[in-house]
Amino acid sequence: MLNNLKPRQLQFVDAVVSAGVTSPASRDELAAVCDATGLYACPPSWITQDTTRRAGRGLYNIPELTEYANQNGGTPSPSATPAPTVATEVIPDAVVQAPVGAVEVAQANMVMGMTGGERQSLVPSPFDGFVRWGHFKDVERVIKSRKNYNIYITGLSGNGKTLMCEQVCAKLKRECYRVNITAETDEDDLLGGFRLINGNTVWQDGPVVSAMKNGGVLLLDEIDLGGRNLMCLQPVLEGKGVFLKKIGEWVTPANGFTILATANTKGKGSDDGRFIGTGIMNEAMLDRFPVTFEQPYPTPAIEKKILVKVGAEDTFADHLTRWADIIRKSFYEGAVDEIVSTRRLVDIVNAEDIFGDRAKAIAMCLARFDDDTREGFMSLYAKVDDEIVNGVEDDATVSVSADGNACPF
Repeated sequence: MLNNLKPRQLQFVDAVVSAGVTSPASRDELAAVCDATGLYACPPSWITQDTTRRAGRGLYNIPELTEYANQNGGTPSPSATPAPTVATEVIPDAVVQAPVGAVEVAQANMVMGMTGGERQSLVPSPFDGFVRWGHFKDVERVIKSRKNYNIYITGLSGNGKTLMCEQVCAKLKRECYRVNITAETDEDDLLGGFRLINGNTVWQDGPVVSAMKNGGVLLLDEIDLGGRNLMCLQPVLEGKGVFLKKIGEWVTPANGFTILATANTKGKGSDDGRFIGTGIMNEAMLDRFPVTFEQPYPTPAIEKKILVKVGAEDTFADHLTRWADIIRKSFYEGAVDEIVSTRRLVDIVNAEDIFGDRAKAIAMCLARFDDDTREGFMSLYAKVDDEIVNGVEDDATVSVSADGNACPF
């Protein structure tokens, strides 16, 4: 079993054994190891989302702990602690470069000079709970071709647009430079600028230029939130390169560079106000995306696979997908103003795993809606899942009102 673990997973097993934890291990014990080591932000999904490991509410079978302890006498072995899994490549020390501005934390950690002249790889980690569906194969085919072929991906929130792009890059082992676009994102954030480092004014490439030079995939997340400052990307979208006027350098894209953009709208604004902050994008920019992929929510069958992979029991996953499908059909017909996304279903599964109560998990994850919507959605779920109505749940999170509808209190 140990032979099947990845280096980081083996390192986690080492830390768990060192902490004196045995199998079955509780979520709290695993969380304590995570806090102490920083290997994971929370108990890792390869344990908590593997249904074959579940030994009860919040308990997980980890036979690797016993195997590891037997091999190493119950104490951590230096040979079992692998080197960091983040791939690095040495770059010249003469130029200090790092993506800055509206960039993910992982990319901000690329500050050269502070990491001994090394640059962390931005290849995303594979996500065990991901299910390939929708436009995954189309996006994969474009990135695999290594052509400069921009893609605009639009769809309602929480349906996996960004995750799909990242997981395509993970499968193909391609670096993904993710930039979360806001109304404040400007040329300095994207292309680069001068920064004060250790008392010296140093030029740092922005994420766009870094992706161009390294032949990476540039992911412009929520592009429809940006303003007119995004027009600095026009030559980049054309694949012709860009002139960095502040340092007099012309940068042409390396082989494999391409741009993926995600958005909740098609760049024409949000008439219903659901996606506040989105605006009407410049038509010249939109025209530089050869194709647009419209991503809906997954079918109930696909969504059920997703929920099972992130740890839901089969019947619970079936109830949730049926419930969400009814709500979405009502939304599209104009009967309700809110919708339950795939992301929110995953949140419910995680909440149920933490609190051990389906009704409580659903009620908490619906709390962001107004009272009427929340009660209506909860009442609908009670009709889908008989266990809620029959009071099987331990926590009295749900009661039945006089008209027979289940309401959270």
